[in-house]
Amino acid sequence: MNAGLGKKRRLTELDALRGIGALAVVIFHYTTRFHEKFPDAPHVPFGFFGGNYRVLLFFAISGFAIFFTLDKVRTVPDFLLNRFSRLYPAYWVAMLLTLTVEYLGRVTALQIPSLDIVANVTMLEGFVFLQAVDGAYWTLTVEIAFYVSMLMLWKGPGTKRLEPVLLLWLAAKWLLAFWPGMPERIVMLLVLRYIPFFAIGMLSYRVWAGKRSWTQQMPYLAAVLLTIALFDTPDLLLVGVLLVGCFWAMVEGKLGFLCVRPLLWIGSISYSLYLVHQNIGFVVMLKADAAGLSPWLGFALAIAIAISLGAAVNHYVEKPAAKAIMAWWKRRREPVGEPAAAE
Repeated sequence: MNAGLGKKRRLTELDALRGIGALAVVIFHYTTRFHEKFPDAPHVPFGFFGGNYRVLLFFAISGFAIFFTLDKVRTVPDFLLNRFSRLYPAYWVAMLLTLTVEYLGRVTALQIPSLDIVANVTMLEGFVFLQAVDGAYWTLTVEIAFYVSMLMLWKGPGTKRLEPVLLLWLAAKWLLAFWPGMPERIVMLLVLRYIPFFAIGMLSYRVWAGKRSWTQQMPYLAAVLLTIALFDTPDLLLVGVLLVGCFWAMVEGKLGFLCVRPLLWIGSISYSLYLVHQNIGFVVMLKADAAGLSPWLGFALAIAIAISLGAAVNHYVEKPAAKAIMAWWKRRREPVGEPAAAE
């Protein structure tokens, strides 16, 4: 067994993978999605295929990282406040920035109805099948559903029974294949379309934390890959195999070469960057073209502005808001005159 390797070192490789994923999705949206959305606008003469699969990397990372939260919270309110503080303040600011840029830029193709905008404030618009302010926000619906599912697992069978629960979770995806009429909200809430990729991260975390060995996890990883092979496309099976290899290498300490400062920094701002990059970048490229700039210059400007905005939202909103909210919650839950419990 990999006896507690995860407890002996900081897993900076996880930030490096976040950085790779963030850069991949930005480039994908600016090269491929932009042309799909605005086919008549000049664009750089290449498309980046990796963006389609980048989201699966992030889902695997979420499956791994969710345990960092579960390991430091004690109650359901602790968990909910932790996730709220991490997700919502930066999201609200990014949504406001996106709407402002869209409307000032008068890009009607990116605008959505007022009711949909109001629903977006909750981050739950996907569950009522309304449009997102930014098309990239669809993954937030998936993440929230995953958090709900993990909350049920944590307060139900418990994370010590993760592996048999995962088999039941995968079985629900098999059921979906034979019951295409399964209510969509159940499919969404149980993240059945993406659970194999979350599972890769979850199973890998258990090895990293010293709870299991790779030998013990092999049957469950095989079940994950079999599920992808049977019910998804061959390219997704390849992605699944690559993710298993990637997380094995990370847990075994073989991805240290990725831990270069620029990539780690992009990884550290990846959530805020993700929130602000797509529609704002589209507006930047459209306006660059209207000003007579080349597609390459518009592309470069969009990347520079997205990274700058992402860094600003991360520095001035995401981190301080999360810190302030959790500090307030810690003070509120501690009885007056009693020392804080160690976490």
